[in-house]
Amino acid sequence: MGFTIGGIREIRTGTRRRGRSSECTAVAEFTGLWGWDVVPGARAAAGVCSCGLADCGAPGAHPLDFAPRIHAGATLDEATRAWGEFPGASLMLPVGRAFDVIEVAEPAARHALARLERMGLPIGPVTATPDGRAHFLVAPGAAAELPALLYRMGWDDHTSLDLRGLGPGTYITAPPSDRGGLGPVRWLRAPAIDSVSHPPAARLLLGTLAYVAHRSRV
Repeated sequence: MGFTIGGIREIRTGTRRRGRSSECTAVAEFTGLWGWDVVPGARAAAGVCSCGLADCGAPGAHPLDFAPRIHAGATLDEATRAWGEFPGASLMLPVGRAFDVIEVAEPAARHALARLERMGLPIGPVTATPDGRAHFLVAPGAAAELPALLYRMGWDDHTSLDLRGLGPGTYITAPPSDRGGLGPVRWLRAPAIDSVSHPPAARLLLGTLAYVAHRSRV
C-alpha cells in the first residue's frame, strides 16, 4: 500500500524526519498502511470554527471545503508534502469507500466490545469521541442496509435505538485529532492489519450492538 518495510518501521517506532509533524505521520499511516483516504478538517476553539463561518453548523467537526483529499496509498513523503499545506488541521476520514460506520453511545460500545470479544466475533477499529459517542468501522454498504438488517433481527422499532449508520458523504474525526474543541478522539480498539483490510460485516456485530443499545435505555 505504498510503504516499504523501513517506512512502516519509521511510523511504528515514532522516528521523525526534521519538520515532520505527528499529524503527517498519522496521515501517512492511515493512507499507506491502512488504505484509508484522509481529508484535512477544521478545528474549533471556544465554539468558533477555523473555517471562518460565523454560523458554522459543525464547528471543528467537518472537512475544509478547499482542502484536497489525500488518497489511500500515499507514501510518507507524499502525505508530509500534502499535509504541510494545512498545518494544524484535524484528520478526517471519509466514510463509504473503505468502510461504513455504526455509531452508538460510548458506554454501550464498551459493553458491546466485551461481549463481542467473548463470542470471538471479528471486530474492526472502534473510535471514541469526546462527546461520548463511539464509531465501529464495518464493511461498506452497512449504512444503507441498517434499517432492513435491524428489522430482520426483530427490532421493529429500531428508530428508538440510540444507534445509527454513517455512509457515503459523511466523515469521522480520526485519532488523535481534536473534535469540536472538546478534546481528542481515542481508539477503543486500534486498527490491525486483518481487521482493516477486511472490516467486519455489520450483521455480525449488529445484534449485540442493538441489544446493548436497547438495554442502556431501560
